[in-house]
Amino acid sequence: MVIHPTAIISPTAELASDVTVEAYSIIGPDVVIGSGTVVGHHVVIEGRTTIGENNRIFPFASIGLPPQDLTYADEDTRVVIGNNSIIREYATVHRGTVRGHGVTRIGDGVFLMAYSHVAHDCQVGDGALLANTATLGGHVEVGRHAVVGGIVAVHQFVRLGEYSCIGGFSGVRMDIAPYMLATGAEGATLFGPNLIGLKRHGFSAKSIQAIKKFHKIFFRSGLKVSDAVAKVREEVESLPEVERLIEFVTAGSKRGLTR
Repeated sequence: MVIHPTAIISPTAELASDVTVEAYSIIGPDVVIGSGTVVGHHVVIEGRTTIGENNRIFPFASIGLPPQDLTYADEDTRVVIGNNSIIREYATVHRGTVRGHGVTRIGDGVFLMAYSHVAHDCQVGDGALLANTATLGGHVEVGRHAVVGGIVAVHQFVRLGEYSCIGGFSGVRMDIAPYMLATGAEGATLFGPNLIGLKRHGFSAKSIQAIKKFHKIFFRSGLKVSDAVAKVREEVESLPEVERLIEFVTAGSKRGLTR
């Protein structure tokens, strides 16, 4: 364990034997940090926060602080961060609230760029990326390998489906379906499947073609949800990606669906 002499670490914090903590960082009494994680200088980690293995936390990040929620009354809530994630300068991750099941969760291999913000009760899937100053309101769900561009604001309770991509300088007010590309400063709108992202992640030509067909029927035909889903069932092969899209668009939504 490499601990700089200026770092302040609670005696009840649990740090693996090979954790590194650099100068002037502060780690609170209920923090647990796994093997191989490096905490840069001037980092604050407090609350009941669990951080997994091989993460890299850069200077001035703040993790596990109380949520920015007027109803929060110092309840015992948490932050849980997986393995192999990168949290860059001045990024912030707030702990959950009792209204949101008490936990803010970040998966494995997540990249939070500088000044990004993960609010209380957010659930961020494996491999997701938040670019510089991307901001998630409370209770946002970000699917695995989703990309949130720079200077993007995501409204509370919005769902961003897996492998979706939000263009920079956008405002996201409603759910974005998996595999889709959306952008828009005055309210994000869909621009079609996230083709570049899907190809980069190794989706087959067959799957991409099915996603394109789903997009055309569901988002461009003007049909009601039930009628669009029925038409998809008739005309699009039942691949896992298509079934996932149907599951997403027919699930209950608190904010509505971007169409």
